[in-house]
Amino acid sequence: MESNFLTAVFLPLALFIIMLGMGLGLTLDDFKRVLIEPKAVIVGLIAQLILLPIVGFVFATVFPLTPELAVGVMILAACPGGSTSNMITYLVKGNVALSVTLTAISSLITVLTIPIIVNLSMENFMGSQTALQLPFVKTVIQIAVITLIPVSLGMVLHRYTPRLAANLQKSVKWLSLFFLALIIVGLLLKERANVTSFFFQVGWVMLVLNIVMMALGYTIATFSQLDQPSAKSITVEVGIQNGTLAIAIASTPTLLNLPTMAIPAAVYSLIMFATSAAFGIVKF
Repeated sequence: MESNFLTAVFLPLALFIIMLGMGLGLTLDDFKRVLIEPKAVIVGLIAQLILLPIVGFVFATVFPLTPELAVGVMILAACPGGSTSNMITYLVKGNVALSVTLTAISSLITVLTIPIIVNLSMENFMGSQTALQLPFVKTVIQIAVITLIPVSLGMVLHRYTPRLAANLQKSVKWLSLFFLALIIVGLLLKERANVTSFFFQVGWVMLVLNIVMMALGYTIATFSQLDQPSAKSITVEVGIQNGTLAIAIASTPTLLNLPTMAIPAAVYSLIMFATSAAFGIVKF
């Protein structure tokens, strides 16, 4: 798969389809749920938007990673929850409504926070003189275009053609996983000369990050006296990240255009499904 086609055409298209699939299952009530279940939503957002980037930064600092891979860890940590978290939450008997709400709200907020976190990370790990910077306004607009527009389109279809939206949603969920797999394969093929080294450097770091965050998510939810379904939802939400968006930010020519920074997200995207499956097997 040609690199230019992967990053300039296929990756944005795949992300559009993934975010469209998310929108097909959303209504305005999902955004209002913060007023209905404020405690659970706030706990979940704190874990997703504050705790995850902090833990990611600690890991990227402490463990021996190259500057590019360290920034890649932070790109992944800055992204919202992935749309497949809702499906996994359903499979582990979690609070699906809460999961959908957390995914939706975090996707809105991270449009603004991603460029801030990524730029601070590049300055920290690559030096203040690095020429690589994400222009805030341009980046916010571009991330909004490739995420919020398809989500909004999906919500419009859900509102006015619910039967069509329901039928499309079933297909789009599996199509999203297929696209994510193709993107990961294409990225690894492009970086095949260094892929073994990258896996040894960052693979175990991403595994530990995923396990630690899921454990922290469940612990925080439990100590906040949330019910078990809500605790499961928050655990899955902080464990499942929008890896496709992270890969797009790292690889897209109009953003960072550094595929090496996408490796942590690609590795994490493989790991998170295995750990989520293990979480589903555990009895609580």
